This record gives sequence, structure tokens and C-alpha cells, in this order.
Amino acid sequence: MSDDLVEKTKATGALYFKDVGGEKPFELWRAFDAALGKDLSLFITGKLYAREKISHPTRQLVTIAVLTVLSRPEELKLHIQAALNVGCTPKEIAEVIFQTFTYGGIPTVNTALKVLREVLLEKGQWPIDE
Repeated sequence: MSDDLVEKTKATGALYFKDVGGEKPFELWRAFDAALGKDLSLFITGKLYAREKISHPTRQLVTIAVLTVLSRPEELKLHIQAALNVGCTPKEIAEVIFQTFTYGGIPTVNTALKVLREVLLEKGQWPIDE
């Protein structure tokens, strides 16, 4: 493991997850297996999320779409916070959620919009402007 990978992991983690409330996945993984938690973090955050093939906002909007369709509200909350941190607007996030209706159905859209509203309320950004 290189110092460069550790630094890239820290920098990407700070970009995505600064000011994110609640338990972060790395903390959960580490609680059960410290070595594996570190390996997962280095790969996911330091290698996958740090890739520059697509922009950070695009990466987070894709993640939000997938988590919406899979109906994973806890993970969705984390990635909505990350999307806001990398510059996505609430309206962009809402639009991506609405776009998933065809593939995930209205119940998944409703759940995701409730999660978005919860995050925006926590950040003092609700209601969003028209």
C-alpha cells in the first residue's frame, strides 16, 4: 500500500463525506474487521470514487439513481449528502430520483424523495426554491 493511495483515500473521503452525520460505512466495517475495513475503504474511496473517468457530481447522481431503484434509503441518505458536498443541487438530485420511476416504481421514488427532504431539512435547505 502506497502513501499516495492513503492520501487519495483521505482526500476523496473528505470531499464526499465531510459533515455527513451518522455512522459512516468505514466505521461499521472497522468495528467488525479493522484490516478488511481499511482494505475496503482504500479500494472504494481511494480507487473507485477517486477515478476521474466521470466527474464526482455525475458519479454521485448515478449512485443516487441506483440506490433509489434498489430502495436502499440508509445508503441513499449518505450519498445524497455526498452529492451535495460535491456540488449537485437539490433540484438535480430530485430530477434523478424522478427519472427512476420507470424502472423502480413510484414507491421507491417516494421513499427517495423523503430521504432527500430529510437531508435538506437537516442542512437547512428545505424547502427548495422553485
